[in-house]
Amino acid sequence: MRRHHIFIMAIVACFHSLTVSSQPRLQAENIDDVIAAMTLEEKCHLVLGCGMSYGDDAKFPGTAGSTYAIPRLGIPKTYCADSNQGLRMSARRDFDSRNYFCTDYMTSISLASTWDKDAAYRIGKGIGNETKEYGLDWILAPSMNLMRNVLCGRNHEYYSEDPYLSGTIAAHYVMGIQSEGTAACVKHFAANSQETNRNANDSRVSQRALRELYLRTFELAVRISNPWTVMTAYNSINGKPTCEDISLTETVLRGEWNYKGLVVSDWNAGSNATASMVAGNDMLQPGQDKQYHELLANAKNGSLPMAVLDRNVKRILQFIVKCHNFNNYTYSNEPDLKQHAADDRKIGAEGMVLLKNENVLPLLAGQNVALYGCTSYDIIPGGTGFGGTTVGRYTVSLVEGLRNAGYSVYKPLINQYKKHIASEQKRLYPNGLPPFSLQPLHRAEEIEMTKQQLQEHAAANDIAVITIGRKSGEAADRTQDEFNLYAKERKMISQISEVYHKDGKKVVVLLNICSPVETASWKHLVDGILCTWQSGEQVGNSIADVISGTINPSGRLPVTFQIAYGDAPSDKNFPSDVKEVKDLATMYMWGNDKKDAKREVKANIDYTDYDEDIYVGYRYFDSFGKEVSFPFGFGLSYTTFAYDQMKVNKQGDTYTVSVEVKNIGNLPGRNVVELFVAAPHNKQLNKPEKELRDYAKTSLLQPGQRETVTMKVRTADLASFDEKASAWKTDAGTYQFMICSSTNKIETECPVAVNSYKKKVNNVMKPQVKLNRLHR
Repeated sequence: MRRHHIFIMAIVACFHSLTVSSQPRLQAENIDDVIAAMTLEEKCHLVLGCGMSYGDDAKFPGTAGSTYAIPRLGIPKTYCADSNQGLRMSARRDFDSRNYFCTDYMTSISLASTWDKDAAYRIGKGIGNETKEYGLDWILAPSMNLMRNVLCGRNHEYYSEDPYLSGTIAAHYVMGIQSEGTAACVKHFAANSQETNRNANDSRVSQRALRELYLRTFELAVRISNPWTVMTAYNSINGKPTCEDISLTETVLRGEWNYKGLVVSDWNAGSNATASMVAGNDMLQPGQDKQYHELLANAKNGSLPMAVLDRNVKRILQFIVKCHNFNNYTYSNEPDLKQHAADDRKIGAEGMVLLKNENVLPLLAGQNVALYGCTSYDIIPGGTGFGGTTVGRYTVSLVEGLRNAGYSVYKPLINQYKKHIASEQKRLYPNGLPPFSLQPLHRAEEIEMTKQQLQEHAAANDIAVITIGRKSGEAADRTQDEFNLYAKERKMISQISEVYHKDGKKVVVLLNICSPVETASWKHLVDGILCTWQSGEQVGNSIADVISGTINPSGRLPVTFQIAYGDAPSDKNFPSDVKEVKDLATMYMWGNDKKDAKREVKANIDYTDYDEDIYVGYRYFDSFGKEVSFPFGFGLSYTTFAYDQMKVNKQGDTYTVSVEVKNIGNLPGRNVVELFVAAPHNKQLNKPEKELRDYAKTSLLQPGQRETVTMKVRTADLASFDEKASAWKTDAGTYQFMICSSTNKIETECPVAVNSYKKKVNNVMKPQVKLNRLHR
C-alpha cells in the first residue's frame, strides 16, 4: 500500500512539474499565450497599479508607483515616477549611505521659450537616462496642456498657448526620453487647463476648438514621437470624464491617430473602473482595492466583457516587454549628473527672454551690483507639486551666480535681506516650512526702504537689479492678485528707478516667474527686463551667463503678456479669485469626494465654458487688434538679424519655405525664425489673423555670418475643423506665408497658391450645452 501511495505521489509531482514548465514565460512573441494562461484574478490585478511608492516598503521611495507582477508567467513589476522638471524620487533611503540625487531641470515653459527642438530632445534624453540609471522604467512626463489662461497653476509645467509649439517641443522631449529606452507619458489628455476643482470640473468646449487647439497639441506629439504611454486627465470634457470617454481614447486617439501604446489614468481619476476599462483606459493608477473587486465581479457577470479586459491586458504586456526591468537592465545608480547640470545651465539660459534693453545689458565685467527683492536672495528654480523634483542636490543662488561671473554683490543688502527673509518665514510658517506641498508657498513681503538708504546704495553701486518672483503648482490656480504686482513690489521698482536714475545709474528687472505677470504699468520705469522663468538647479549661473553676455539671449515668448487681467476672453471664464475652500474640495489627487447634492453648481468651478472658442492667446489679440504688453514670439538679442531671399517651393501637398538669416550686429547670437500663415480673408471662415505653422532656430552666427533656414508646411496643416461636415478643410486660395520675429512683427512674406484639402473624421465629443462662442 505504501509503495502504491508513493507511486501516485510521484505521478502527481511529475504532472505538476510538467504543468509548471509548460506555462509560458512572457516574451514579445508570446503575449497571446501568456494572456490565455492568466487567471481572471491576475488580469484584474494587472490593469491596476500597485499603489504609490511613499511607504517604507517601496523599492524606490518617493516615486509614483509600479505595475503588478506575476512571477509565474515571467511578468515583472515596472516602476514609474514624476515629473517634467526631472526624475522625482527620494534622495535618501533607509540604511543606505548613498545619495540618489536627480537633476532639477528647467520648467517646461522655460524649455519652450528656447523654441529649440534639439534642446527639448537633449533635456528629455537626460531625464530618460536618470530614470534608467536609477532603475525605473517610465517617467510621467511631459505635461502638455494648452495655456488657456495665464492663471493656470500648472502653466510652468506646460509649454505654450499655441498647439504647434506645444506639440513639437513635447514630441522632441519625448523622443529624447525614449532614446534611452525609457517610456514617456504625455499628459493630461485633454483640456486640463485649470486646477481648481480639477477632479470634478467639466471643460465645455466646441468641437472646433477641441480639435484645433486642445487635441491638436497631443496629436502632434503622438504622430511625431510615438510616446509609449498617454495619461488621461482628471477633468471631464463636454460632460464625460476623460478616462471614461471611449470617443476620446478609442475613437480619436487610437482610431484616427493610429496610436498603439498604453493609456493610463491620472492618479485616482474617474469614479467608474469598468467604464474606464471599456473606454480604453488600459490601466488605472495607483490602483484601489474597491476597483479590483468591482472589475472582478463585473468580469464574472459579463458587465466587463472579457474581450475588453484581454485587450487592455495585452496593451499592458506590450508595454512591459519594452521596459528596462523586463529586459534585466543593470542600472548603475550613477547617471552623468555633471553633464546634465551643464545642459540645464546652457539651455536654461537660452530659454530666457530679453523683453527690454536700453543700453544696459550685457553688464560690464566687474561691476558692483545692488540686488533688491526677496526673490533675489531666494531664487525660484521651479514649481511645486509633482511637476518638480524637490530632491535636487542644490540650487545655484543668484548671488552665487553673479559672483561666479565676476560681479561684486553689495553686502549690506545681503545681510539685510537674510534677516528679513528669515523673519518672514517665521511669520508665514511658525511651525516650519511644510516638507511637501501641492500648493504654492507664500512669498515674503518686500522690504520698504527710505530714499536715503537707496541713495547710499546708488552711490556705492554701478547698477540695481530687482527680482520679481512668482511660484505656482499643482492642485491650485493663481489668483488675479498674483498676476498683478503687489503694492510693495510696485513701490520698490518706482523708488529704486527714481533714485538710481538721478544718480546716472540704470535698473534691470528679472522676472523669476512661473507664468506671465503684469508689466505694462511699470516697464517704462526701468532700463532692462529679463524674463528668466525658472531654469532649475543652475538658475543663478544661467541668469549670470545672460546678464554678462556669456550667452546671448535667444529665447522667445511662448505665451502672450497681456496688459491687464481681463483683456483675454478666457479671463471671464476662469476661477481667478476662488475664496471658498469647499469649491476646492475635490481638487486633490487622493480621490473624488462625493458632491453634496444640496451644493450649488458653480460656473468656473464645477464647469467652465470655453466661450473664447479658438481665440486663445495671440489668436485673439492678433485677430481683434487688442494691444498687448509683449506679444507671442517676442524676444530681443544683444545683436541684430536681417532676413532675405524668402522662397516657397511647392511639391505635391508640401510647401518648403526657406529664408536666409544674417547676423548684422556686433556680437555672436542665435535667432528664432517663426513661420506664420494667414488664410485668405473670408468672414465665413472665421479664421484667426495668422497662425504659427513652423519654426526653426539658427546655429550660433558670428557677426556677418549667414544661414539658410528651411521649414515645411503641408496643405493639411492649414486646415480648420468644419463642425457641420465633421471634417478638416483647407479652402483653396492665396495664403500669406510670413517670416516673423513675433506676432506683431512681420519680417518678410510671400503669397502662396494653396489647393483645397478635406478629410472626414468622426463626429464625436459634442458640447451638451450651447456656448456663447466668440466669432470674428
